[in-house]
Amino acid sequence: MSNELVKRRELSFQLFELLDTNALCERERFSEHNRETFDAVMDIAEKIATEKFATHNAKADANEPTFDGEKVTMIPEVQEAFDAYVESGLIAGRFDFDEGGMQLPETIMTACAGYFMAANPSSTGYPFLTVAAANVIRNFASEALKNAFMPRMLTGEFTGTMALTEPHAGSSLADIHTSARKHADGNYRIKGNKIYISGGDHELSDNIVHLVLAKIQGAPAGVKGISLFAVPKFRLDDAGNPAERNDVSLAGLIHKMGYRGTTSTALSFGEKEDCHGYLIGEEHQGLRYMFLMMNEARLGVGFGAAMIGYSGYQYSLEYAKERTQGRVAPHNRPTDAPATIIQHGDVKRMLLAQKSYVEGGMALCFYAARLVDDAHTLVDESVKKQASELLDLLTPIVKAWPSEFGPKANDLAIQVLGGSGYTREYPVEQCWRDNRLNPIHEGTNGIQALDLLTRKLWQANGAGLALLQGRMQQDFEAVTGQVSKQLIAKLQPYLQKMQGLIPSLGASLQSEQQAVLLANATCFMNIFGQIVMSWMWIRQANIAEVALSTWANSKEENQQDVDFYNGKIQAAKYFVHWELPLVQRDITLLIDMDDSCSDMQANWF
Repeated sequence: MSNELVKRRELSFQLFELLDTNALCERERFSEHNRETFDAVMDIAEKIATEKFATHNAKADANEPTFDGEKVTMIPEVQEAFDAYVESGLIAGRFDFDEGGMQLPETIMTACAGYFMAANPSSTGYPFLTVAAANVIRNFASEALKNAFMPRMLTGEFTGTMALTEPHAGSSLADIHTSARKHADGNYRIKGNKIYISGGDHELSDNIVHLVLAKIQGAPAGVKGISLFAVPKFRLDDAGNPAERNDVSLAGLIHKMGYRGTTSTALSFGEKEDCHGYLIGEEHQGLRYMFLMMNEARLGVGFGAAMIGYSGYQYSLEYAKERTQGRVAPHNRPTDAPATIIQHGDVKRMLLAQKSYVEGGMALCFYAARLVDDAHTLVDESVKKQASELLDLLTPIVKAWPSEFGPKANDLAIQVLGGSGYTREYPVEQCWRDNRLNPIHEGTNGIQALDLLTRKLWQANGAGLALLQGRMQQDFEAVTGQVSKQLIAKLQPYLQKMQGLIPSLGASLQSEQQAVLLANATCFMNIFGQIVMSWMWIRQANIAEVALSTWANSKEENQQDVDFYNGKIQAAKYFVHWELPLVQRDITLLIDMDDSCSDMQANWF
């Protein structure tokens, strides 16, 4: 099988044909970059991911980290991979030049991340969590805290985590018990327990900086009383070096079905009443600060799910091209040569479904990454605000859609391999196990559906929705390809039905039918997600049709490119013809305000 983690042709299409990422170089922040520097950094990412991460993916899965009561031990390849990632400078890729960073666009850093997620999602977790934690400190911490922690996080000497979940409170952060008591030294003493903390303990770095949500004594009830603290594993001496062990202890490792190479930990803070924590920003603003990291993580979860799905798809595609079994009419006599299974119609169906899920998910996530770049670097403040509003609206879909359909792609990859698919001698079953965590990571998909329906849809008086509808219409008006025009015609009735539903959903949220609607929130997310993904596929199909038309006129076509573009068009047709119509069920359920779920009683199960 090929060791190419991500087809560069696919990345080139997504970045430079679909999004015109080169245009970012015209902005002041990225003016020192060009296509050559973008390609060079992706080359570095591909090399490290291929040589240092992919090579121990299966080994890390089979040999989980262990804890002997004193320290965590893991296979040495994880340290080698982490060190290679740090030495490349990628850990600071998004950050400013004067902070030691590369000042690269989010769009390019997302492409780099794709190589690592396809190679080894569990070892990738350590640097990725560190980048996200460092960004929170960069944006909200005092200068003293920034100077203490951020530089060493960007060099990989310190790593970072996000410590939210507690044994009794998962996504319900209003109910956390972890407390913070102000001490005479001006800092705080933290006390509480956190679980499912990825990267919560290890020996990869000199220190670990935990970002911990806690409630200061006397704080308001609920989420309004939550503050955010930097809690290091080791306190720093006057020179800023790790010194005395802080009162943070590893209670134990949690053993997950996937991402087995990433330590998942239960942490105890303040067992000896001496856990030093440093307030980030203002008191009681912790959840607002943490949402920066959480939203970044949601985008990352969605993209990771798409890339793990892509990894399984690529393997099953190559397998289907090589595996012979059965015969295909009209050459189906016993004396005819066996066919490769990719010639069978049902295998084509499964591969097309995978292609539509993973390349569609990639397109959505790259689109979101471009919105991040726009929100940060456009000059016109009103246009920057529009990018932020559209990104806010799409974030639940960017997290939830790929994390639902990525595992579905992996499930189909297992099916393509047949009996080999569910054995550990082949990689696709690990892809499924790793990816199955993503519908739960960073807020379950059900929570994303509630967020979309009850908040994001109505934010800023529906500005995000209006922007989305405007951009879709703008893209549709620019379409010239005949197939793409036909796909728009197929999409329009569903788009009109969704637009007609939204006012009644808003009314239901304010009525006695609220409980029924909330129980059916996933129905709306299904409709919204499939319409957005149809748009993503129409965008891809039109680019492909234009390219094919241009080459046909110039007679300079390259057969590999012709095949690539035809594949895009066929996947777009598959998605709009096969996947989009399935939302009619959800439309009917919402119109009827079906109460099957909301009215079910616990003692009836």
